Amino acid sequence: MNAPQNASPAAGNVAGTTAQATPDAAPRAGNSRRRKALGAIAAVVVVAGLGWAAYEWLVASHYESTDNAYVQGNVIQITPQIGGTVMAILADDTDFVKAGQPLVQLDPADVKVALEQAEANLAQTVRQARTLYTNNGTLAAQIALRQADVAKAQSELARASDDLNRRMSLTGNGAVSKEELNHARTQVDAARSAVAAAQAGVTAAREQLASNQAMTDGTSIEQHPSVMAASAKVREAWLASQRAAMPAPVDGYVAKRTVQLGQRVTAGAPVMSVVPLNQLWVDANFKEVQLRNIRLGQPVKLVADVYGKKVEYKGTVAGLGVGTGAAFALLPAQNATGNWIKVVQRVPVRIALDAQQLQQNPLRVGLSMDVEVDVAQKDGKTLADAPRVAPVAQTQVFRSLDAGADAEVQRVIAANLGRSRAVAQSGAQPADKVAQQVAAAGRS
Repeated sequence: MNAPQNASPAAGNVAGTTAQATPDAAPRAGNSRRRKALGAIAAVVVVAGLGWAAYEWLVASHYESTDNAYVQGNVIQITPQIGGTVMAILADDTDFVKAGQPLVQLDPADVKVALEQAEANLAQTVRQARTLYTNNGTLAAQIALRQADVAKAQSELARASDDLNRRMSLTGNGAVSKEELNHARTQVDAARSAVAAAQAGVTAAREQLASNQAMTDGTSIEQHPSVMAASAKVREAWLASQRAAMPAPVDGYVAKRTVQLGQRVTAGAPVMSVVPLNQLWVDANFKEVQLRNIRLGQPVKLVADVYGKKVEYKGTVAGLGVGTGAAFALLPAQNATGNWIKVVQRVPVRIALDAQQLQQNPLRVGLSMDVEVDVAQKDGKTLADAPRVAPVAQTQVFRSLDAGADAEVQRVIAANLGRSRAVAQSGAQPADKVAQQVAAAGRS
């Protein structure tokens, strides 16, 4: 019983030593795990930073993106070229129309009356011009007649002079009385007056012919100034009659129709719009700092909110705006005031879209877009340095109206030329013939 009691102090010492060693080992193990965890976190942070830096250097720095972008297009206003009362509306909002298709029909009564008046005036003018050409021949004949009168008067003068000379030779022997001699002298004076009057008649006839020729020389009936002025009035009235129907200038969709039946519209007042959805582009508003690397011709990826990321459009940078949106605002900011706060400005960048993609996935004007520009290639230009060669837009719809007006003018002229058609086609030849007739009459 005594032995166990004697051994118990040694066992107690061993147990105390173990109890003292255990609390010191636990903190060291915790610190080791903490250092490992912190080291792992630091390694992850470093790797992530290096990865982000590599991504920023190799990938992100080659792209500029913005969600401040919207679809734009040509919104073509349909405006009447003449005033009138609306008789028919042939297209409504959302309708598809073809170029040349009539959209609104105005009452043609007034323009029809104006056209008839212009045609009547042209017909009268053509006939008056015909009279001018005909008078050339009449006046040439008058000259010949007056010259014949001069020849006749000169013959009478010669006869009267001979009679006077014979009577004067007989006055010495009393065969001729003084009274008879006076009568002979009077006849000579009268014959001389008749010659002078006939010569004055020739001069007057020649002046009349020259005055009439001044109205006809070097031109034909169709090209006569008065006929051309009347023809212009007919063209004007014809165009007005055709403009009673307002055609669509391009293929597109109707929007913003405001016109109503029976409405009295004036020239230039918008009645509806036509939007060609195959001629759209995107205006992306980039911040000032994003414009450093954007160049013309750089490729662009675009995503429309209406389709989502499943449809990706491909575009090209077509141009950079020459001013910020604030500079061209209706009420531009006044930065010269005392209370000034710097605001990052945005500049619109025009992006051209692929026409085939637009046909497959149509867009609408005003839709939102997400834009990403690949700026890896920086050798392009920031501004265009050459004028545009081809027109931005054009239509052939209104050219046919001019052809119809010319045809109407020719119809009226041809209907009133009569026998003078050959004269009208020969131009100044009738005046030459008249001159030949006058010369022949003078020789005779």
